[in-house]
Amino acid sequence: MSTPATTLDTRRETRARKALWDRIAYHGIGIGTCFFFLAPFVITLLASFRTNQESSLPPLPPWPTSGISIDAYRALDGFGSGIWQHTINSLVVSIGTVLLTVAVSVLAGYGFSRYRFRFKNVFFVLIIATLMIPFQSILTPLFIILAKLGLNNSLFGLMLVYVTLQLPFSVFMMRNAFDAVPKEIEEAARIDGARDLRLLVRVLLPLVMPGIATVSIFAFLNAWNEFFAALILLSSNENYTLPVLMTAVRAGRLGAINWGAVQAGVAVMVVPCLFVFLLLQRYYMRGLMAGAVK
Repeated sequence: MSTPATTLDTRRETRARKALWDRIAYHGIGIGTCFFFLAPFVITLLASFRTNQESSLPPLPPWPTSGISIDAYRALDGFGSGIWQHTINSLVVSIGTVLLTVAVSVLAGYGFSRYRFRFKNVFFVLIIATLMIPFQSILTPLFIILAKLGLNNSLFGLMLVYVTLQLPFSVFMMRNAFDAVPKEIEEAARIDGARDLRLLVRVLLPLVMPGIATVSIFAFLNAWNEFFAALILLSSNENYTLPVLMTAVRAGRLGAINWGAVQAGVAVMVVPCLFVFLLLQRYYMRGLMAGAVK
């Protein structure tokens, strides 16, 4: 006959065993999910270091079997104006888009959140309504406007187009981020002598960093990966961004596709996206959830 102490020990062992299996299952599912998400990136990165002879073979195994080679990156550098030139073009456009988008959306979001003016809600709804307009349908007027301004076939003109496309979502996110900040904090800062711009920079900006991170990630990824507007608005080879270069790589010369160069181009395009996301991901989820609940 079991004593109460023995029964209690048995229950504890059962709970401990169950907790152990729960942790194993939790971590196992997490590791399995990470594997499926990361496997395509790892396979692409490994395949980009195969030799020219191996690059045309079936992708299994994906890693180089006859030694590591940078032939694919040399071949990629032979397209267009060179991989470095096109990478710099993409970085200039993407970073410029992020900076302009953040600057304009922070000021607009602060104004819509804290100030009262006539037709405030009407203007905000009109800005959000532009999200329903496919940007492909307005490329022709944008092309004509840039031509009139002398900004056609320029990285700055393409940057302005990307900022225009990003602003509706960014203004929406930043207004929600400022709405989530208690007004008591702003009132206390005003009592201490902070006014408008100083109040915004010194007090409110650190509190809305999750929203700024969310806007920055979306602006960078969209500008970095956008293809159609860059293809239409840019006409000179030295100004092309990486997505436009990749179409030439995939088209190949005389119909022959260099799969090694394709894998190298994909690797070059993915690495900055991963870097930006990992750099800002600690703020990203908080900013996205703040925008969702509001």
